[in-house]
Amino acid sequence: MKILIVGGAGYLGGALTDILKNTSHEILVYDLLLYEESYRKQVPFVYGDVRDYDKLQKYLDGADVVIWLAALVGDSACSLNEQLTMDINKRSVEYLRDHFHGRIIFISSCSIYGASDQMLTESSFFNPLSLYAKTKLWGEEILKPRPNTLIFRLGTLHGVSDQFSRVRFDLVANTLTMRAVLHKKISVFGGKQYRPLLHVRDAAEMIVQVLDKPISGIYNLHSENTTIIQIANRVKYFFPDLKVEITDTMFEDNRNYRVSSEKARMDLGFYPKLTIDDGIKELKHLIEEERIKNSFLTRFSNYLYLKPLFTEYHSPLGKVVKLNL
Repeated sequence: MKILIVGGAGYLGGALTDILKNTSHEILVYDLLLYEESYRKQVPFVYGDVRDYDKLQKYLDGADVVIWLAALVGDSACSLNEQLTMDINKRSVEYLRDHFHGRIIFISSCSIYGASDQMLTESSFFNPLSLYAKTKLWGEEILKPRPNTLIFRLGTLHGVSDQFSRVRFDLVANTLTMRAVLHKKISVFGGKQYRPLLHVRDAAEMIVQVLDKPISGIYNLHSENTTIIQIANRVKYFFPDLKVEITDTMFEDNRNYRVSSEKARMDLGFYPKLTIDDGIKELKHLIEEERIKNSFLTRFSNYLYLKPLFTEYHSPLGKVVKLNL
């Protein structure tokens, strides 16, 4: 099977390509290398922008399955420039719908649920609180009527993806672990807000498992629903001298949601293997052994890295504008 992984050089794509390169599938990664200087994996690769429709079309034409990972990810990153976010997260998905006729696996986010005290299923009410969440919901609505489309709403990812891809230190469990190692102190704002967490490699495993299955529809994927303070306490278990400061004032992120992945368990046999503790141990090992030279480089945070690049973007609809990447 010929599989095109759009955005395959990123955090989730790293784990996904590691698994797929050892299968009989023929894979091709199409990626802009937004956060990277090079792509060193021994898999076929094309440097490309999802807004460059002419170039993208050549590779869509040769694919049986498209795994669409490409997106500006994160509330703060997407808020930097609405036009750019819409071009990448929404308009490119519309192009995919209209110009590819094979199977699509689209990666969405549980952040579309926003804030709720209920246990949320795939049919629950949506309450997107950011442009990022809205674009993920729009992406679902664009592709949902299309046959042979599978949509995964992922919980907040954590852990180490693969040998090459950057670690994201703007994800809650990863951030708290990094600060525990380097500062011996972490700060928690509010702390009672829930997040559904999922190890990045468990997300990748699930995508691979369904490639050969004639399954469509929408599925939540998560491993554990846990509060921010509970995550902090899990981190503290590995750092007994860690100081945890709790501030009652909520951070600017108002999301608070728990999800059910029972549908994925019943229909897809989804049983994640890795826990929050596994992700903490992986990052603890990397940082303590100084395998990450400087975890405060902006490239480890989507927002901080993109801020100086994207604020001047003024693309007209459909036109590819070269950014200073």
